[in-house]
Amino acid sequence: VQLQASGGGLVQPGGSLRLSCLASGRTFNIMGWFRQAPGKEREFVTAISWSGGRTYYSDSVKGRFTISRDNSKNTVYLQMSSLKPEDTAIYYCAGKMTVILGPKGYDYWGQGTLVTVSS
Repeated sequence: VQLQASGGGLVQPGGSLRLSCLASGRTFNIMGWFRQAPGKEREFVTAISWSGGRTYYSDSVKGRFTISRDNSKNTVYLQMSSLKPEDTAIYYCAGKMTVILGPKGYDYWGQGTLVTVSS
């Protein structure tokens, strides 16, 4: 089982970026995104159910980030808009087999992709 995140890079404040996470080896009921900024603990960003009908966002990204998934491609996406310098972090995707949407209980983690928001 492997989760591979991609799409990170350097973007100016106010800009947009889309991250992708390809899951291979199994399909997860819940897929999530987390991030870890320099010197800070990892924090939950968002999660999505298998059907895509349920999503959950942290207050810090609500209204700016959108999570989606394409099960035919075993891929989950994170569309990030109106990016701020404080969004700078390594972004990790994660998956779990439970149906509980939220920040806990993830069994598998990707390697992370760096997002830098700077002018």
